[in-house]
Amino acid sequence: MSKSIDPKDVEIFLLDNPDFFVSREAILSELDFKHDAGNAASLLERQIKRLREEQNTLMNLLTSFVDEAKINEDLFIKSKNLTLAILEATNDKDITKIIEKDFTKNFGVDECSLKFFNNADIAEIEEETGLSLHKGSIHCGSFSSEKLSVLFGDTEVKSAVIAVLVYGKKIGMLQLGSHDRTRYLGDEDTTFIEYVRDVLEKRLSSLTSNG
Repeated sequence: MSKSIDPKDVEIFLLDNPDFFVSREAILSELDFKHDAGNAASLLERQIKRLREEQNTLMNLLTSFVDEAKINEDLFIKSKNLTLAILEATNDKDITKIIEKDFTKNFGVDECSLKFFNNADIAEIEEETGLSLHKGSIHCGSFSSEKLSVLFGDTEVKSAVIAVLVYGKKIGMLQLGSHDRTRYLGDEDTTFIEYVRDVLEKRLSSLTSNG
């Protein structure tokens, strides 16, 4: 009478001897088991399938990393070119043209404007929109049509980013508008907008002091 073998003992043995089948390939062809779906498959086929799945997962992950790197590189180049153009500008009108053209052409923004106001104008806009437009403030979101009308005039803008900058006695508002209500939801990372705002402030302040 043959002694029964505990499957757990077999499992432990195979784990302790992972190269057991290296010199016993013939045995692999005889080892079949049922999938959940009921189809028979050899242990080797199952291992190969798992390795392929792992390889596909790694390849997809690598592809996503490469794609992300390309996006970041593209953003860096565009940001660098925009920064250099701002630094080369000699007055606020040229800077306004550069900003409005660059954001719509190179950054996929539907509408962009850079406007300058005095304190009285800003106070009026704050009263009409309920937004606090102090130095360094940034507002993102899908605003009401009334607020957007005050900020952008007669427009198709449904959501926007508003960044406030100050130089001299002037207050600037960098406004990015999208025709998509879900483009700017208020939880965006504003690091890039903050960077552009800071560059604008520095350059405009230097032009004012030099003038």
